[in-house]
Amino acid sequence: MFADRAKIYVRSGKGGDGHVSFRREKYVPSGGPDGGDGGHGGDVIFVVDEGLNTLIDFRHIRKYKAGDGEEGGKKNCRGKDGEDIIIKVPAGTVIKEAQSGQVITDMSGDNKRVVLLKGGKGGNGNQHYATSTMQAPKYAQPGQAAQELELLLELKVIADVGLVGFPNVGKSTFLSRVTNARPKIANYHFTTLNPNLGVVDLEGTGGFVIADIPGLIEGASEGVGLGHEFLRHIERTKVIIHIVDAAGTEGRDPIQDIYAINKELEAYNPEIAARPQVIAANKIDAIYTEDGSDPVEAIRAEFEPKGIKVFPMSAVTGQGVKELLYEVNEMLQGIGEETTVFAQEYFPDSMTGSVDDAYTVTYDEEEDEYVVEGPKIEKMLGYTNLDSEKGFTFFQNFLKDAGILEELESLGIQEGDTVRMYGLSFDYYK
Repeated sequence: MFADRAKIYVRSGKGGDGHVSFRREKYVPSGGPDGGDGGHGGDVIFVVDEGLNTLIDFRHIRKYKAGDGEEGGKKNCRGKDGEDIIIKVPAGTVIKEAQSGQVITDMSGDNKRVVLLKGGKGGNGNQHYATSTMQAPKYAQPGQAAQELELLLELKVIADVGLVGFPNVGKSTFLSRVTNARPKIANYHFTTLNPNLGVVDLEGTGGFVIADIPGLIEGASEGVGLGHEFLRHIERTKVIIHIVDAAGTEGRDPIQDIYAINKELEAYNPEIAARPQVIAANKIDAIYTEDGSDPVEAIRAEFEPKGIKVFPMSAVTGQGVKELLYEVNEMLQGIGEETTVFAQEYFPDSMTGSVDDAYTVTYDEEEDEYVVEGPKIEKMLGYTNLDSEKGFTFFQNFLKDAGILEELESLGIQEGDTVRMYGLSFDYYK
């Protein structure tokens, strides 16, 4: 089964809590705090595996969790870090936030490894909070929380050229003739149920990759038929080969077919419809008209004035195929080798650093204290001199502007109550 979409849940590891303990050794009076730090939580990492070409593995396993950091221990022992979880995906996988559909990262080109969610940092043990006035701190820093996301994975194949056209116009036959691909070929609609990739090896050139997209029909962009399931696979292609049944063996008008397919491309993504295109007028070996007219000339008269070249060919006999391939190769040389990469639209906290701005305001019933903690608070305390009047005023304003005073009031704090921030304690007064 070819799987090109999957929805999964990922979670990074929680940071281990800092430990509260004190030295209790014979002949060591006033040993002091020796609580160790918690270990860091594991990261969620995506890597490209060149050996994969579908997302089928994600149909069976939908939840991926990194390991949590362990709590710190006595004697300043640091907790063990949680194990990272490495998720392997095929090249060309676009990772999106499931609810919004916004792109987080595109695993294409040089983007082979991405740390999508970072694990929570381990909390500091009580050894960090000993001061000259607080020699036996009975508190430690909790580990940072884990992060979690629901993701939508979409595989958009990486090919230079996309083959489009109605079912049964000869795309699979053409691909099997010009590449090493071996798609199933038969004379009935929707033979191709999966996108097929093949490499064209032209003498004297570097060659290029072709993707055979399952046959489109009218209404495909709105979800009719099977072709709409695979329209995403032509989003990276640089040139489109529009294969049409010039002989009309299915009883359809080839010119109307071309307009119908281009209309579907325009409805799906106008940018794709605007990409360079050539028309392969296929099945010229089967052309027969009672009035002696040439349908290939009619196609040329309709589209070449619009700047779209038409190449008569037969995928069965090979007539005209080489001329088409060299023209496409020349078009690709003029475009360059850069792969289409989808820009990031959604930024998880660990990618922006905003996780470090978090803080919590809680009430410790056992100690009868209000506790304010978090990376944002610890960072502020680290560079603020609270011994100076100016520094203390600055810190008070920070508490007000950050909304921390408001949260303390919502918890019911009263004048004279104690507020604890890591190794510091304050009396609350309005």
